[in-house]
Amino acid sequence: MRQLIVTEFLSLDGVMENPMWTFPYWNDEIAAFKGEETSANEPLLLGRVTYQGFAAAWPQRKDEDPGASYFNGARKYVASTTLHEPLEWNNSVLLKGNVVDEVTKLKQEDGPDIVVHGSGKLIQTLMQHDLVDKYRLLVYPLILGKGQRLFEEGAAIKLKLVESRSFSSGVAGLIYEPVRE
Repeated sequence: MRQLIVTEFLSLDGVMENPMWTFPYWNDEIAAFKGEETSANEPLLLGRVTYQGFAAAWPQRKDEDPGASYFNGARKYVASTTLHEPLEWNNSVLLKGNVVDEVTKLKQEDGPDIVVHGSGKLIQTLMQHDLVDKYRLLVYPLILGKGQRLFEEGAAIKLKLVESRSFSSGVAGLIYEPVRE
């Protein structure tokens, strides 16, 4: 059975929206942490907004560009109620029907783990239905004060820290798993 792994860039106050603010902190340590998520050709699960943003950016990048061969080659499952067909980006599949049912089926298949980048609204749904198995978070030393947060008001999820790393840029890499009783 596959695991569903959420990976996010977060400010200290939990904002995940439009992570352009992460660029000044990027270094080889963070690149290595992110590279661990893309080393086994894990398929992606993306919400429509993140998918459209990635599809506009990644296809033009060459294989020498870090991440390009992974993002362009990986299977991309797209959760959307508004798209009728996936965009013309290699290996994109539109999930049809109820996203919770579709993701549950994907998790039951054999194969590598499934990774979710960005996709805030989709993640909210996945968390509500206890479908997330791991959170890989890069927490940046800044407070943004506003924006979409990973954990919305009212979300109650008990997590267990399974790994932490601190990087020279002041960013913390945190890996959590849900506590399931």
